[in-house]
Amino acid sequence: MKHAVMFGSFCLIMAGLASTGAQAAEATRASFGHTADGQNVEIVTLTNSRGVQARVMSYGASLQSLLVPDRDGHLADVVLGYDDLQGYLDRRQYFGATVGRYANRIAHGSFTLDGKHYQLTRNEGPNSLHGGNQGFDQKVWQVVEVKQGPNASVTLQYISKDGDQGYPGTLTVKATYQLSEDNQLKIAYVATTDKPTIVNLSNHTYWNLAGEGGGTVMDQVLTIPGEAITTVDAASIPDGHIVPVAGTPYDFRAGKPIGRDIRDGSSQQLLFGHGYDMNWVVSSKEVESHMVARVQDPHSGRVMSLWSSKPGLQFYSGNFLDGTTVGKQHHIYRQGDAFVLEPQLFPDTPNRPAFGSARLAPGETYRNTIVYRFATDGGRVVTH
Repeated sequence: MKHAVMFGSFCLIMAGLASTGAQAAEATRASFGHTADGQNVEIVTLTNSRGVQARVMSYGASLQSLLVPDRDGHLADVVLGYDDLQGYLDRRQYFGATVGRYANRIAHGSFTLDGKHYQLTRNEGPNSLHGGNQGFDQKVWQVVEVKQGPNASVTLQYISKDGDQGYPGTLTVKATYQLSEDNQLKIAYVATTDKPTIVNLSNHTYWNLAGEGGGTVMDQVLTIPGEAITTVDAASIPDGHIVPVAGTPYDFRAGKPIGRDIRDGSSQQLLFGHGYDMNWVVSSKEVESHMVARVQDPHSGRVMSLWSSKPGLQFYSGNFLDGTTVGKQHHIYRQGDAFVLEPQLFPDTPNRPAFGSARLAPGETYRNTIVYRFATDGGRVVTH
């Protein structure tokens, strides 16, 4: 009897291990090509038991593709981009990329920190955008760790030297992409410095919940629980004003199709950005992680909710996709074929003390954890 009990317990343990293994997400690693100077670019594929698959590229620590199911369980890639590395090298469009050292815009590409003036490289007229001429999106990051298990992940690292693009301090940055069994993709950014600097990291994925190449996103329903926006001038630089969204085309609090008010010619902000390209105030300061956006595609039934602790959310409606980009599967990307949602600090914060602080000092740790939760209509998660 004793042996029978022991054997039964052994079987239960083995069954439990087998069950755990069946539910474990997988991670594989391969080469994706080489840069012009011979650097090897890796791609790590994370796949869960539901068939959801994220491909993360070491060039720009970028989300290269993400397969998620629709309401009928059919998988589609909901991330714009290219099928091979050369497309990313030939044209800088920030597809899926990690942007920094400072995401978004800095007026005149300059700021003062601790009484010292710093001049950055300028890549958008007189201003600096997403880190300047050679931002983090154009760097080959090092893959430092790949994990299997219930939450498969890949961690990438880039060390930005003191003076890189004009920024002070050597900044060590890590980006961890993690895929869970409940169809949740998490991107955790962590950074430290050896002397005072400014930091604002985010992810610049272009999303289309109908599937990349699936046409316009104008009928996809967007919710942003932001009460105000930071208005900008003609160069997309904040003018210092924070304006309530109530009664304006920028009011997404109750949720509405992206394209409902995008052609409102009475809105100077829409004219400046050729559509939506502005920062929503989702909180007055950094708070506990909360939902900062939700998007639903009425045709496929896919739903994406976005979570972060950052006070700002830049929403961009793909205004400058002009039909000259041939992306994955030879799809032509046109205006309004994708949207971008970037949780971050407010743009030009280093020059706007009223917006808060982007300062990072030695001994401190910068963090921005972005979580994308995928479901289908009614919150029902479809298995593959």
